[in-house]
Amino acid sequence: MKQLAVTRGHACFRNLVLPGLIALCCGAVNAQAGTPVPLPGPYKAEWDSLKTHPDPEWFRDAKFGVYTHWGPITVATEDAPAMMEWYGRELYLPKNPAFKWHQKQFGDQKTVGYKDVIPHFTAEKFNAEEWADLFERAGAKFAGPVAIHHDHFANWDSKVTRWNSMAMGPKRDITGELEKAVRKHGMKFMTSFHHGYAWRYYEPAFEYDAADPQYADLYGEPHAKDAPPTPRFLNTWLALVDEVLGKYHPDLIWFDFELGTVITPEYQRRMFADAYNSAAAGGGEIAVTHKHPEIHQHTGVLDFERGREDKLTPYPWLTDTSIGPWFHHGIAKYRPVNELVDVLADIVSKNGCLLLNVGPQADGRIPDKAQEMLLAMGDWLRVNGEAIYGTRPWTIFGEGPTSMKGGAFSEEKRRLTYTARDIRFTTKGGALYAIALDWPKNGKLTVTSLASGPGGTGGNVSQVSLLGHAGKLKWKQTNRGLAVKLPKERPCEHAYSLKIEGEGLNPAVR
Repeated sequence: MKQLAVTRGHACFRNLVLPGLIALCCGAVNAQAGTPVPLPGPYKAEWDSLKTHPDPEWFRDAKFGVYTHWGPITVATEDAPAMMEWYGRELYLPKNPAFKWHQKQFGDQKTVGYKDVIPHFTAEKFNAEEWADLFERAGAKFAGPVAIHHDHFANWDSKVTRWNSMAMGPKRDITGELEKAVRKHGMKFMTSFHHGYAWRYYEPAFEYDAADPQYADLYGEPHAKDAPPTPRFLNTWLALVDEVLGKYHPDLIWFDFELGTVITPEYQRRMFADAYNSAAAGGGEIAVTHKHPEIHQHTGVLDFERGREDKLTPYPWLTDTSIGPWFHHGIAKYRPVNELVDVLADIVSKNGCLLLNVGPQADGRIPDKAQEMLLAMGDWLRVNGEAIYGTRPWTIFGEGPTSMKGGAFSEEKRRLTYTARDIRFTTKGGALYAIALDWPKNGKLTVTSLASGPGGTGGNVSQVSLLGHAGKLKWKQTNRGLAVKLPKERPCEHAYSLKIEGEGLNPAVR
């Protein structure tokens, strides 16, 4: 059994309440009401006002980002016999394998719970500069950490909660170090928030060490299953978001499903207003992504976890998925790079962006296999980035025999294998790009959507080139399509991009 010292509440936190706790540059706290004070600015905490916030152009141009699921949870997921990505909850469920595993590794949950795993998250090999360099070489245009997961542990130097990476575990400002490194490497900075679900996440813990009120600032106040969140919890939730906005000024903040399951509409609106006004005060643009169509009808960027749209949309959107498990696991299985490249091309053709997760090891090092995969993505983007970055959709997203059903988690329901006949379109600067998701066995590629005459989607082609190939191509536009003879040597691995120029090609859909 690992020797753990049971974490005791400091006297100053034992009766922790939000009033008077913090004075933030963004969303200060009213000392009497305990309610974060809205940041002044052009946006009010009303849907009609929030609806006027435009989606940032930088986000529409960026197309590809990387983020990291990493924290005390990794201490367990790395060594456990089965993936325990909700370990902070699962260790309190007697029928879950994590329950006995925790007892064997750490101790009885009545006294030794998740709070006592935190000191073992030491991150001794974490190097923000190395992470940022890797993400840049992977071709990411925005990057950052999971700032706080369902476990309510803040990966930054916080004045709102004592359960933070500067005061415990690594004793480093993980978010702050990454913010500086990511911006130094020319990328936009993002953070993700999952802490609203902490209200439900820890409900099984109230029969164990979370019953002690001195730990309510981590586990939440003990409450019945499915009870609504208290004002104190909601105020703390918003104060944590506001603190990150005020300290690190992220260009994108991402929210998990808690906006629709725990956080009330009043606090949803307050969060959006604070985010938009914080960015406006600094003269920047911010994207706020979430998973809820009922909120998206008003504001924000719609996100699909491990899934995507199955059609071209008039609005930009986001897919968040992972190269393997969310948190690193010792027996992690990774997806093929070819699959990730195809997914990226498909997403971009439909007006979306891809946010790809990598799970660092508990000590802070990104696994070798994960590094290889990210670098392979970068190799592909160095050749084909012209057809990805800064592009907009064409009149149709693509052609080919392979179809999918859209929505969240759709990629888990059916794993697709694309063919050379599956082509995705993007546009930029008057050029049309046709990305073939495989190399034709006979070296001949036909883009049927560019057939001449009434059957095609328009235009007289005057020039065709292959990104990464310096030589000229043989091609012909007929009533069957644009037929292109490809070179013997492939310019890259995975998908391949034709650059097509001419007159009368239908313009991009903005």
